[in-house]
Amino acid sequence: MSDSLKWMLLGGLSIVFGLLALNFAMLTSLSVTLVVGAMFVVAGVAQAVAGFRDDSGGSKAWAIGLGVVMALLGLSFLINPFAGTISLSILVTAFIGASGVLRLMHAREARGTPTFWMMIVTGLVSLALAVFIMVNPQVTLVLLGIVLGVELIVNGAALIAWGWHRRTRERRGDPHGSDPRTV
Repeated sequence: MSDSLKWMLLGGLSIVFGLLALNFAMLTSLSVTLVVGAMFVVAGVAQAVAGFRDDSGGSKAWAIGLGVVMALLGLSFLINPFAGTISLSILVTAFIGASGVLRLMHAREARGTPTFWMMIVTGLVSLALAVFIMVNPQVTLVLLGIVLGVELIVNGAALIAWGWHRRTRERRGDPHGSDPRTV
């Protein structure tokens, strides 16, 4: 099997999983929360252990304290994944809104350039999305699943495009197909 075909199959698989994530958005959101919770527990325990091994006074206390807080946050996500999903969704919503505000602020500097209107439009879309999520709290239970599903689909499309590019290069006699200077 050629490398290009492997990239395209991986892209197709990513799209399939993206569609499944969108179809089961709440289950996907809860799964993401459980994985994030487990990661926080592991990172928190590792941080606390590293803190106990630290010989300096002030940083030792901070390292242990931060590790305990991270582990407790992870445990709270694992114990109550619905509340964790809502918390993570609120955080994602805040990032979406903040990115919209930042794009609108940068649009002022881009006035008169070809990117001005794109900055305005994408900033307003991000703000509208953040407001939509805030006024529709039921969306928070499916938001992470939707975001992951869309990301998997976009990633899959990019992998298929990369595989197609590699396939074209392989047919021209360049088996690596990765040198952008010769495209």
